[in-house]
Amino acid sequence: MFNIFSLIFKYIFIVIIYLFILSIIRLIYLDIKGISQEISDGGKYLKLINKKESLSFNVKEYYPLTKSISIGRSNNNEIVLKDPYISKNHLKIVEDEGVFFIEDLNSANGTYLNGERIMDVVKIKNGDRIRVGQVEFLFVDRE
Repeated sequence: MFNIFSLIFKYIFIVIIYLFILSIIRLIYLDIKGISQEISDGGKYLKLINKKESLSFNVKEYYPLTKSISIGRSNNNEIVLKDPYISKNHLKIVEDEGVFFIEDLNSANGTYLNGERIMDVVKIKNGDRIRVGQVEFLFVDRE
């Protein structure tokens, strides 16, 4: 009698483990699918490097880039970051003939590209790190 119960519990436990593993795989798939849908329209975007939970304000994981994008605390920017270390109009990213350029808009705390403060309009390329205030982005060019 004891052997039958132990055999039944063993198979129930194995089924529960498989269901748990399948649910984890499903969550990973849905997460990857959501990311690809979010950035599928362009191929050029800013990816958040910081852990989202470590920031005290709302920020998205990905920001697709268009011809011209401004970043700052003010609501008239395309990317609004309520970071106290970011100016109202902090920086601008502009595309010219398929090449993207970044420009600091005389912000108080500056804009950093790959760890160096920028003072002029600078060309950005795939893999460049852009830091503004407490936020750090990775420029991704999938084309």
